[in-house]
Amino acid sequence: MFLFSGKCTADTRLDGKTAIVTGSNTGIGKCTANELAKRGARVIMACRSLEKAETAADDIRTSLKDVKDAGEVVIRQLDLSSLKSVRKCAQEILDNESAIHLLINNAGVMMCPRQLTEDGYELQFATNHLGHYLFTLLLLPRIIKSAPARIINLSSLAHTWGDGSMHFEDINLEKGYSATGAYGRSKLANILFTTELAKRLQGANITNVNTYAVHPGVVDTELSRHFDSIIPGTAWLYQRVGGLFIKSPLQGAQTTLYCALDKKCERETGLYYADCKVKSTARRAKNPETAKELWTQSWKLVGLDENYNPFQPA
Repeated sequence: MFLFSGKCTADTRLDGKTAIVTGSNTGIGKCTANELAKRGARVIMACRSLEKAETAADDIRTSLKDVKDAGEVVIRQLDLSSLKSVRKCAQEILDNESAIHLLINNAGVMMCPRQLTEDGYELQFATNHLGHYLFTLLLLPRIIKSAPARIINLSSLAHTWGDGSMHFEDINLEKGYSATGAYGRSKLANILFTTELAKRLQGANITNVNTYAVHPGVVDTELSRHFDSIIPGTAWLYQRVGGLFIKSPLQGAQTTLYCALDKKCERETGLYYADCKVKSTARRAKNPETAKELWTQSWKLVGLDENYNPFQPA
């Protein structure tokens, strides 16, 4: 059990609030969804597998059956590696939810062998960044209308991995693919998206929708399932021998919960957090030109209309 994890101590209630947590059928996401529902939020669990999501939702409902004023848990199907699925899920949410107060982009894949999505993009970049980028911008008008609101993107210390380039000239990493480097690039993209979104919200005079990038720590989750494809035996070592260095999923969720709930960070935006504190990123995550270019390239890659305005409340 990790001994030095930060802890969210906020006692904030979320009665009447709606929260979306992607990838919430297991691990950090499931713990996050449980904690938000415990505080009264209507929680939308947006997950790739409806079967696994329903099982997780039932677990959460059972755990909260004796909790006074617990919130409702709702399931939506979302495959972040498919832009079609992202659009479908976003539209279903917009059709059924009058407000969105919290968007927690938690889902992700980690260090998997190189493969392309149905849209033709490198899987880790597509799932960890492009899917969440499109999902966020499609929901953003409703989020703005619901303000005050918060958008939390799970990144990682792994943004320091790789050569620090976004590889705009080779977006699918056809030359010299590295599973660790590709994962690091996707986590760097999460931070750059967070900072650029904060900048553009402020530029649109929207001051009550804040963004946060989170490093949850090294956590015992299913993300390690691809480790053995890189170095045999590493998944077992990661999950079983980590000892003091690996957090439980609930410990890993604490910084997400801090950014979602704590009043101390309600006026902060575009920053990076670990163990419930603001932390400095690597220099590669502080380049405003790279963040701007990533936004522009991502807009094209996900096929957003050039006339679409995500900063118009709706």
